[in-house]
Amino acid sequence: MLRELGGAIGDKLTEEILSSPQHSRDELLAQRLRVEELKRKLVGINRPEAKQLLPLADHLVKRSVWIIGGDGWAYDIGYGGLDHVLASGRNVNVLVLDTEVYSNTGGQMSKSTPRGAVAKFAAGGKQTSKKDLGLLAVSYGSVYVARVALGANPRQTLRAIVEAEAYDGPSLILAYSHCIAHGIDMALGFTQQKLAVNSGYWPLYRYNPALIAQGQNPFQLDSKAPSVPLRDYAYNEVRYRMLSHTAPQDAARLLELAQNDVKLRWKAHADLAARTE
Repeated sequence: MLRELGGAIGDKLTEEILSSPQHSRDELLAQRLRVEELKRKLVGINRPEAKQLLPLADHLVKRSVWIIGGDGWAYDIGYGGLDHVLASGRNVNVLVLDTEVYSNTGGQMSKSTPRGAVAKFAAGGKQTSKKDLGLLAVSYGSVYVARVALGANPRQTLRAIVEAEAYDGPSLILAYSHCIAHGIDMALGFTQQKLAVNSGYWPLYRYNPALIAQGQNPFQLDSKAPSVPLRDYAYNEVRYRMLSHTAPQDAARLLELAQNDVKLRWKAHADLAARTE
């Protein structure tokens, strides 16, 4: 329709709109300005085609599609659907707000619940480690994946969102989300996020498949090696501390296993970041 009206609109504007790459923020802004100019011109063109195109003109700007959900959906009950979307190759972005528990339905354990945390259906502390949804997505090799914590590194969080939006394919961002079910003073949520990162429990990274074509390692580790013991992070929260009162031996055993989980997880991420080929 735009090409049919090219003579009346102007060949230069028509070609600029049709050939705009629309990947970066600046390119999208430029396209929006072109489309606004197009709409002003269409109002002054007394042809049926112009009246048809006017209400559709905004579709000439690339759409940003975001799917937002919690960990109970992404890691657990809706994982099959999420996996299908990530494997589809479609240019959609997924933001998972990871509270590590089914928050909205009463605090039941999910596959995102970490080892040693107490939740409904895990009164004795969850016995198994947390599912690593990020590395599962990385294994596709064609999905942009990032793990972020706004309270620990807001710049890295923003960078991940911008990169996910720019990536021409499926993107997955896992965002640490402190929750009242953790048993903390919510005003201290960002402090806990920093401890989660500094303890190595929640390593920050970005996996960008677009870097492969540039000969670069697509896996970028954005946080430093663990600098505080997991206990300093975990025992600030009732979900961990509760078990140390009701079953201290079990709590100590699970904390030791959880600390080992941190060690193994950090090594796996560091190995990916160190690859040269």
